[in-house]
Amino acid sequence: MRPAAAPQQWRQRPREADWSAAVQALREAQQVLLLAHVAPDADALGSALGVGQALRELGTEVQVSFGDQPFEVPRVLRGLPGLDLLAPPDLVRPAAAAVSFDVSSKDRLGVLTAAYDAAPQRIAVDHHTSYTGFATTSLVDVTAPATAVLALDLVDRLGAGLTPAVATALYAGLLTDTGSFRFAATTPRTHEIAARLLATGIAHDDIARALYDDEPLRALQVLGLALGRAELHPAAVGRRGLVETHVSRTDRDGLALDGLERVIDVLRCTHEAEVAAVLKQDDAGAWRVSLRSKGAVDVSSVARSLGGGGHRFAAGFTGAGDLETVRAGLRAALDAAGAG
Repeated sequence: MRPAAAPQQWRQRPREADWSAAVQALREAQQVLLLAHVAPDADALGSALGVGQALRELGTEVQVSFGDQPFEVPRVLRGLPGLDLLAPPDLVRPAAAAVSFDVSSKDRLGVLTAAYDAAPQRIAVDHHTSYTGFATTSLVDVTAPATAVLALDLVDRLGAGLTPAVATALYAGLLTDTGSFRFAATTPRTHEIAARLLATGIAHDDIARALYDDEPLRALQVLGLALGRAELHPAAVGRRGLVETHVSRTDRDGLALDGLERVIDVLRCTHEAEVAAVLKQDDAGAWRVSLRSKGAVDVSSVARSLGGGGHRFAAGFTGAGDLETVRAGLRAALDAAGAG
């Protein structure tokens, strides 16, 4: 069975009217809810915390959250400033304005979808081509290398100061979503933004160490296991090559899913493969699939066809069924993309 066609890509950029509407809504709101996507990464949570701290300095009542149950901040993000703004989903209060960060579709809000919908003003800050246009005001720029870039623009337009705490949260998002400034979306302006954040005096080395160089031994052991079972499929993806591996919940043996991020980062270096894939089984038994491309294949379109989303070079989806079913569906979608 061929995968479903990918939804239409978002190609608009924020208009000045969009920025003005968002700024006015946030200035007038006494209570604001800022939401990252489920299983938040540094770009999603860092952007929300950065804007949250800026709004708090302006006197706004702010809550930051994400729709995971159980509610747990990923280990590598526990050093971000502003975590005192976090509220678990069951303690989220009604807000006059709700803002989503790095959320391409409403299902990525998890159990907080209803709380978002209940806000009279609903704003989306994002950079995914797979953004579905669900907000009343969309601050979405698919050319931005990270949502943190748009979050910084929002902080500036609100008239808030760029403090070291705000800069630290935003720098974490910028660093990770650019692949430490290695990904193709990195531009001269990206480095100018990084320089501006660094100029506040943030400890960029500590931020990078927490995000990349601080792993429990079990994570490294599972990395070795995953790499040991990696398989290369040279004929896949239109003969561009696929390298893939998997990690079951039994393999993890209590290691959280966020402890597996290094697997895809190492696997994507495989010389013989255009696309890398890691299939990770969560505690409920579903397979969460991470995809990386070197550029010849748009893995975001593959992920969208399978119910997920992302970027051209990095995307993902959650597959239903057993490992072989999910793997077969992925291979078919990648082969279709490679033939295009």
